[in-house]
This record gives sequence, structure tokens and C-alpha cells, in this order.
Amino acid sequence: MTHDTLPTLNDIEAAAEVVYREFPPTPQYRWATLSARLGTDCWVKHENHTPVGAFKIRGGLTYFDQLEARGELPREVMSATRGNHGQSIGWAARAHGVPCTIVVPRGNSVEKNAAMRALGATLIEHGDDFQASREHAIRLAGERGAHMVPSFHFDLLRGVSTYWWEFFRAVPALDVVYVPIGQGSGACSAIAAKLALGHAVRIVGVVSAHATTYADSLAAGRVVESPVTTVLADGMACRVADAAALAVLAPHLDRIVRVTDDQVAQAMRMLFADTHNVAEGAGAASFAAAWLERETLKGQVVGTTLCGGNVDSAVMAAVLNGGA
Repeated sequence: MTHDTLPTLNDIEAAAEVVYREFPPTPQYRWATLSARLGTDCWVKHENHTPVGAFKIRGGLTYFDQLEARGELPREVMSATRGNHGQSIGWAARAHGVPCTIVVPRGNSVEKNAAMRALGATLIEHGDDFQASREHAIRLAGERGAHMVPSFHFDLLRGVSTYWWEFFRAVPALDVVYVPIGQGSGACSAIAAKLALGHAVRIVGVVSAHATTYADSLAAGRVVESPVTTVLADGMACRVADAAALAVLAPHLDRIVRVTDDQVAQAMRMLFADTHNVAEGAGAASFAAAWLERETLKGQVVGTTLCGGNVDSAVMAAVLNGGA
């Protein structure tokens, strides 16, 4: 996938119509307390306010809409996830009457698993990380003749781009935005929306310091597998970067920032104290990166994304009590 095949403005506007059948645009607020901390204007895009508590639902809706438009709705779908992508696919599959099976790693988030089951998805636990789950899901889909929904695909980007399109139109003065990178759909969609709108905003990618495949791959100019040891940022716990995502990110990202679990935990506490919104690890990574770079941000309008709020209660309690 290249710049030429990113969603266009027409694609994004059409995708918004699909998304808005299910829920309205999410809010973006300039939080005074966060701005005071950073010493400059800080906006938060609240993707934690979608019906599944994360931005991924937008992509699932447009992916299935495109399958239906092509007359290609399958008899079963499979996918792999740490949680939010699975909720997205579960929601969209249920809306289209398609049975859905999701593979998750062992020890996955209890509450994300419960949310996927509540949407009608059948869960299979396999492997110790997302990549192992993904490879198992691909094998199973082949054996069962099911449609494997990837974590990165043009039809997912169509939907995810709507959230950045909303943000850039609502706050045209944005100078820089910080975007967490899991499998790359969020960051690539930010690039798509920027290009579609002709916006000058700089896009900074954020990776977990304990899951660096995207940082390592971008530096090397090829896919570099890197170990995953993050405990807190499961939405960024990717071991193998997607080559198509890298091709989009390489020419358009301003830079990459790495954030540790301790820094993510600190950002979760700051977001809760200042906005009383709950952020999961990946959902706090954007603000964590801005906080790290706060001395260089004076006088700029900074955009951050609370891209998901699906953190287990026990984990959030531990973080608020000072743990990581």
C-alpha cells in the first residue's frame, strides 16, 4: 500500500456516512489542566467514547460495508487481536449476521475478552503474543474456509481515517499530533486524513519502548522483528511490523518516540486526574510522548489521542495506586 492507495477525501467522507449510522463523531477537547502541564495548548481526541471504547470500530464497520458492497460477505470471519480490533470485528460481524471467531493470546485482558464475547464472538486462546495468535488464526481460517480479517487493510483505513478527518477539521490549528503505533492503522490513517485535507500538521509516531518493531523497521528500511515485553501497552504489543504500513509511514512520519511502561502509567494517571477519563496503556501513549517532549512544544498546538479506554479494572487500580 502506497500513498497513492491511501483513502482519498471522497473515500473518507463516504466512510463517515457508514460510521455515523452506528455512532456520532467523537469529541475533541482542549483540556485546560493538560495544557497547563504541557505549557501549551493540548487537545485530546476521545476515541474512548465510541461504542466499544476505542477507535478500531470505525475500521470494522467500513471493512464489512465494503465486503457487502462487493457481494463478498463470508459465511464466517476469523481474526486475531489483543482486544480492540476484535471488538471492532465482532461488532461489525454481528451487524451483518456473520459468525465471528477471534484468536487472543493466553493471559489476554479479561475485560476485553468479556466484551468480545458479549458482541457474539467466539474466542480461542492461543500463543503467548499477538503474532502467535495471528499466525494461528490464519491457519484456522484456511482450514475452515473462513475469511481472515487482517489488522491492516485499505478497507480498515477507510474507517479509521474518519477519526483523524474529524480531528483535523475540528482543530485546523493543530501543529503536531502524537499517534500510537500498534499494527499501523491509526498512524497511516492520520497520514491519509492529513493528505486528503491538505493539512500541514506534523505526525509523530509513538511506540512502546518494549515493542519496537516499527521503530526498528523504519530505521532499517525493512521489516525487523523485535521482542515484545510491554506489560501495560497491549494495544502496541506488536512483534512483526506490517510491510504495507511501513511503506506509508516511512515518508510521512516526522519521527518516532519510544515510551516505557512507567511513562505510560504516569500518563494514565495524569489523564485520569485532569480529564477523569480512563485510558488503556496504548490510549495513554500519545500523551506520554507529548509529555516527554514538552520542552520542545512551547507555543505549538498539540494533538493527542485517547484512542482506547479498555483497561482491566485491576490494572487501572494498580496504576492509580502508583504501579505500572
